[in-house]
Amino acid sequence: MEDHEPPYEEYYSVPLETARLVNAARTNGKRVIAVGTTVVRALETVTDAEGVEHPGEGRTNLLITPQRGLRAVNALLTGLHEPCATHLSMLETLTGLDHLKIIYREALQEGYLWHEFGDLHLMLP
Repeated sequence: MEDHEPPYEEYYSVPLETARLVNAARTNGKRVIAVGTTVVRALETVTDAEGVEHPGEGRTNLLITPQRGLRAVNALLTGLHEPCATHLSMLETLTGLDHLKIIYREALQEGYLWHEFGDLHLMLP
């Protein structure tokens, strides 16, 4: 998923109870915090254009971009991705480009570790 390659297709499963909880949180103005970019892709894959989450399972090749937007998730716990990773467009969609630049500048300055074996950060727009 590096160097502007499209994200890999991933298997996902969103049970009925998860869909209900996401819909209830969104209806009540609560946060839906995804733990990892795979969870974002899974939840967004089964969320319709009106923002309603549905149960489902299968494989997704969804690419989250600022043009597409986020319909289900409004916070994310994730690692730091390489500068050319396509997941940066997902992070930009969540926080905006200016804030994303601040996050990454601070991470570089403080020596944070990258990707699977790196540090995590909670992204709240």
